[in-house]
Amino acid sequence: MTGSSLGLFLLYMGVSVALALPCAWFLARLFAPASCAFCAFGRLTLRLAGAQAAQEQPWMTYAASVLIFNALGGVLLFALLVFQSYLPLNPQNFPDVPALLALNIAVSFVTNTNWQAYGGESTLSYFSQMVGLGVQNYLSAATGLAVAFAVIRGLTRKETPLLGNFYADTLRVTLYVLLPLSLLLGVFLIAQGVPQNFAPYVQATGLEGSAQTLPQGPVASQMAIMILGSNGGGFFNVNAAHPYQNPTPLSNAAQMIGILLLPIALVIGFGRMVGDRRQGWALFASMVLLFTALFFLCLAAESAPHPALAALHVDQTFSPTNPGGNMEGKEARFGIFDSVFWSMASTATSNGSVNAMLDSYMPLAGVIPLFNMLVGEVIFGGIGCGLYGILIYVLIAVFIAGLMVGRTPEYLGKKIESHEVKWAVFAMLLYPLCVLGGGVISLLSAAGAKSIAAAGAHGLTQTLYAYASAAANNGSSFAGLNANTDFQNIALAVVMLIGRYGVIIPVLAIAGSLAAKKTVPPSSGTLPTHSALFVVLLTGVILLFGGLTYFPVLALGPIAEHLSLFAG
Repeated sequence: MTGSSLGLFLLYMGVSVALALPCAWFLARLFAPASCAFCAFGRLTLRLAGAQAAQEQPWMTYAASVLIFNALGGVLLFALLVFQSYLPLNPQNFPDVPALLALNIAVSFVTNTNWQAYGGESTLSYFSQMVGLGVQNYLSAATGLAVAFAVIRGLTRKETPLLGNFYADTLRVTLYVLLPLSLLLGVFLIAQGVPQNFAPYVQATGLEGSAQTLPQGPVASQMAIMILGSNGGGFFNVNAAHPYQNPTPLSNAAQMIGILLLPIALVIGFGRMVGDRRQGWALFASMVLLFTALFFLCLAAESAPHPALAALHVDQTFSPTNPGGNMEGKEARFGIFDSVFWSMASTATSNGSVNAMLDSYMPLAGVIPLFNMLVGEVIFGGIGCGLYGILIYVLIAVFIAGLMVGRTPEYLGKKIESHEVKWAVFAMLLYPLCVLGGGVISLLSAAGAKSIAAAGAHGLTQTLYAYASAAANNGSSFAGLNANTDFQNIALAVVMLIGRYGVIIPVLAIAGSLAAKKTVPPSSGTLPTHSALFVVLLTGVILLFGGLTYFPVLALGPIAEHLSLFAG
């Protein structure tokens, strides 16, 4: 690690936290019961939907609203894609999207995964990008934040079955958080040179005399919500490595900070919402501890000389004047540090966008983004889902602590009993079942095995990464797996659905159970959940869960690949 690396890391993290603080304050004000006022458009929209902001819902009704709302969005998106050729804003005359690919895309964007088994600039019209994918980028992000609000109400309310109104929460988040921030970031990206137009693609002749097609489109507006909403689906096939999507080092830095902005803000704002700011800072401390350690491990692995090149005495030492390390698959404009920071930010959250080729990472560097997803993306996490994801770990941690001291575990004045622990364990076990079960089925089936581009340990890593990304609703890919097959389109869509709603339903059930309980005053035997000891305990639970569950398959994949480098 060099001084410049540490300085850049502190700069990016410092700016992210500084911008997140006012956002945290605003989210806490938006969460407050008094913030029920809507603009005329908001009131009209709720009235047309048959909902009222004051009409609160118990957890089962709230969960049903989530499922119905998202199902309708998925059906509409699917219909739009399969009839793309009949719709406007299609200057390239792209044909209809094949049904199974359209199904995968619809599920992907409704679940906030944004997995892409297609090239955006060669498959989708401007209308499909904006009205189809763009709308779901807002609504899927708002769904996650609405569910987080409901879970926090479950922790703060007492003796009530009500968790708020899903439609009011979703609309409030969209109108007052996502739209204004996306407008600001979109205008900034336009100023940096990101296209925002409806022009046909430009046919140009390169310096060598070869023909070249330059894609156009409403890129900046799509990128803004892609970044801020933990969506990650790129307008272009190579995502943020494309010079139109990410033209300058400044646009690169702004997008990396934007990825972290709302996830950090919600965690810090959590303390304000529950009436004890120390609770939010404790969760944030655990996340920062994990993020920092894993980032510098990834940077060290990617900056180290490749053993084969080192044997030839090729200088690969990483320094500010020598990019060194492994530059394969990276944009020279960004280099190793910004590539690693982006991959860490986008997998620690559920953003999933990339500015470098993950398939080209060194094995021990590639395992870090994979590990971020395998633990459920709770190191900051996606917008909303990161907070309620780490709260599952919190319940397990306080339960373990309660067993150690022989007392009923408590969190924020609520007793954590068998009902809540069963739901939490169910949600935790569902994820490895999707990743490992889905990956095994893919590897053992003839149709799934045909998708693998590489043999041996690297091929195993490609498949494992794809199913981890789908289950974590991340959407990033090693890019060596051919996912646009009938088998993978269906299998990954199923995993994405389970990974999204298989967690949302349990956490809402936990929230409903906690909201109905009385608040218990703290006693001498209560474990302080804002202390350094609890931060260490929570961090240990996250690492142990990821390590014990996935170490065998990681040993057969990226770790075995790393060891093979020294064997030639």
